[in-house]
Amino acid sequence: MNAPGGPLPEVRRAVYRPVREGNALEDTVARLVQTIRLGVVAPGESLPPERELALRYAVSRDTVREAIRELAVAGYLERRRGRYGGTFIADPLPQTAPAPVDAAELDDVLGLRRVIEAGAARAAAERTLDPATRDDLWRRHEAATAADEADYRRLDTLLHLSIAEIAGIPSLVALAAENRARVNTWFDTFPLLPRNIEHSNAQHERLVTAILAGRPDAAERAVLEHLAGSEALLRGFLL
Repeated sequence: MNAPGGPLPEVRRAVYRPVREGNALEDTVARLVQTIRLGVVAPGESLPPERELALRYAVSRDTVREAIRELAVAGYLERRRGRYGGTFIADPLPQTAPAPVDAAELDDVLGLRRVIEAGAARAAAERTLDPATRDDLWRRHEAATAADEADYRRLDTLLHLSIAEIAGIPSLVALAAENRARVNTWFDTFPLLPRNIEHSNAQHERLVTAILAGRPDAAERAVLEHLAGSEALLRGFLL
C-alpha cells in the first residue's frame, strides 16, 4: 500500500517512460520537470540514481547528467556527494514569475483536463475496488486535507492522479500526468487561498465518497464542480 504522499506506480511509469529520439536532452529535462511539478518526488527527496534514470528514459547517462546539470543551475535540483549523496529536489523550489498566458492555450489545457478527470472519476466509480485501493484513496484525501501550505498542492496533485490510476485505463495516466503538470506550472505562479483550500477539500470529499460508493454520475458531477472552481482562479489570476 502506498503512503498518502508516496509515489503512484502508474504515474511513476508515466513520468519515467522512454523519451523520444531526436530531442533526448530536451525531453529528459522536460520529463524531470514533470516529475517535480507533479510532486512524484517531493522537495528535499532524491531522484532515482542516474543509471536507473538512463535505463528508464532509454538515453545515455551523459544525457541524464547534462539534464540534471541544467536543472541544478536553474535551481530545481541539488547535487550532493558522499555516502548519502545523489540528486535531490530543491527545497524550497524556485519561485516562478507569472508569464503571459494565451487564452486559447488555457482553454485547450483546461478543456482537456475536464475530459480526462471527468472520465477518470466516472471510470473509477464504475469499478469494484479492492479494500487496499479504497483505503489508499481515502488516505490520500485525508493527507491533502491535513496538509500544510507548503505541501498542499503536491498532495492535491497526487490525489487527482490516484483517481486516474484506479480508473483502470493505463494510457489515461500519462495523459493525466502531462495535463496536470501543465496546469501546475500556472498554479505555482499565484498563492494558495485558505478559503479556497477549505472549499476544495470539501469538494474532494464529495468526489472520493462518490467513487467509493460506486456512483459514477455523482463522481462526474463532483469533479466537474471542483474543476470549475480551479478554472475560475486560473482565469482570474492569469488572464
